[in-house]
Amino acid sequence: MRKLHRAWFVAAVAFVAILGAAGFRATPGVLIDPLRREFGWSTATISLAVSINLVLYGLTAPFAAALMDRFGMRRVVSVALLLIAAGSAGTLAMTASWQLLLCWGVLVGLGTGSMALVFVATITERWFVRHRGLVTGVLTAAGATGQLIFLPVLAHLAEGPGWRVASLAVAACALAVVPFVWWLLRDRPEDVGTTALGAEPGASRTAAADGTNAAVRALSVLRSAARTRAFWFLAAGFAICGASTNGLVGTHFIPAAHDHGMPQATAAGLLALVGIFDVAGTIASGWLSDRVDSRILLGVYYALRGLSLMVLPGLFAASAQPSMLVFIIFYGLDWVATVPPTVALCRKFFGADGAVVFGWVFASHQIGAAVVAVLAGLARDQFGAYDVAWYGAGFLCLIACVLSLAIGRGRRAPEEPRSGILVSDERRA
Repeated sequence: MRKLHRAWFVAAVAFVAILGAAGFRATPGVLIDPLRREFGWSTATISLAVSINLVLYGLTAPFAAALMDRFGMRRVVSVALLLIAAGSAGTLAMTASWQLLLCWGVLVGLGTGSMALVFVATITERWFVRHRGLVTGVLTAAGATGQLIFLPVLAHLAEGPGWRVASLAVAACALAVVPFVWWLLRDRPEDVGTTALGAEPGASRTAAADGTNAAVRALSVLRSAARTRAFWFLAAGFAICGASTNGLVGTHFIPAAHDHGMPQATAAGLLALVGIFDVAGTIASGWLSDRVDSRILLGVYYALRGLSLMVLPGLFAASAQPSMLVFIIFYGLDWVATVPPTVALCRKFFGADGAVVFGWVFASHQIGAAVVAVLAGLARDQFGAYDVAWYGAGFLCLIACVLSLAIGRGRRAPEEPRSGILVSDERRA
């Protein structure tokens, strides 16, 4: 048998780390009721910690990508896991709400943000030439898998032994992953005397750290990328992606279903199915992104998502669970299928800076999610229903479809390391 390429071991460790990060980031949701009962804090106060976590999860991404270039993935991911462990364990001794904001909001937000989708982009850029899109899809799907594994277990712990046991379990799991990351994760193929999977023998596809300050580089890449139409179209489309998934469906589907008489447990079960089908949809999207123009994939994904959101109010009104199940399956397949083609387009237009650029594009995703999470709640308070939010998000998805198709083909970026942003023929907006 042929020896298994080292890239697959790196991808396996990354999968475990990303899987855990997704579960860690979503854990505060199961702590809301227990914390409210014990400390008497308002839901708004506890939710603020989740909001800080969400924003930092996005804004940390571009700087994390630059830090991985400067100090290496192994060090950054190990420190990120330690931050998560510290934040989770710190809640055991908290007595005031500001300590919750610090622990779950800031520390866990920074830790999980450092292992966000930019980690996926960096892994696939350095270690894979062949199967790059497929691996991007698999690692992206790890996020949904993490929530499926962790949330039910942590919810059971929070309601049974108590929320402190749940927090301690998160800290222990984060610490347990650190030795595997340090032992098996390597920054570049050259570090172990090999090349990226699918690269020509002897080819060097990655650059060693050049000593540039990570924050300076992240901001410099943003300034250069912001001069291009491709960046703004990708960022706007991904902001709409976040708005229509995490911000709207992820936050408001259960209360919207409850408004129409569906039991919360049933609605939560349907939403959990989104994660199951998301795994299949994202892996398939990664496979397709190796073979199909990523602009077309994004256009199709956004168009189908927009149409599905526009029919959702009718499904709620009819209280037709079989039809709702069809929606959940369809929507789940499309949930984060946008990630692999977006990563591919960042790599195509921005070359070796593609991972950092994707970090900024991902930040727009989280900002879009945070904004629409608030706006949808305001719409519910103002109109007594979520219909305006569903129709509005559907229309925005159709706009994202147009933006994706309008990015333009351009030239592919050359493979030399960080020679600066390469801008294709569609030079400026």
